[in-house]
Amino acid sequence: MDHLWTPWRYGYITAGTAGQECVFCSKQQAADRDSFVVFRGEHNFIMLNLYPYNSGHVMIAPYAHIATLEQAEPATREEMMRLTARCEAALRALYKPDGVNLGMNIGACAGAGVAGHIHMHVLPRWCGDASFISVIGETRVLPEELPITWDRLKRALGE
Repeated sequence: MDHLWTPWRYGYITAGTAGQECVFCSKQQAADRDSFVVFRGEHNFIMLNLYPYNSGHVMIAPYAHIATLEQAEPATREEMMRLTARCEAALRALYKPDGVNLGMNIGACAGAGVAGHIHMHVLPRWCGDASFISVIGETRVLPEELPITWDRLKRALGE
């Protein structure tokens, strides 16, 4: 079995969160551009990941501060999946990736960086995007700054 190590994530994953406001809850009232929120639905919103694996890495989170899918109202879960499909289509159109990762980590031991507030990751992937610079150099190479990604996705997702 091969392993892909991501040591740059360890500090983020293991950092204590006691006393910190939930990143998803704090973004709900902030200005969209300042908080990198690219779309607001009825039950969920879409924001850029501030520590992306690749350009275009977004997260879809419910407005409700809930820790599991089973706690979410059916309308919230349904809208989350519709927005996931919409993000996939927008990322394919904008970035022409070889593939797309979709996923949730529910609970700290499952790898959730924000364990108390569910969120769906949607990110474009290209063959070879986990190159030596990421694996050996512990450095991500992102060809696009977050404000540019925000502009592109904001236009692509519309209102």
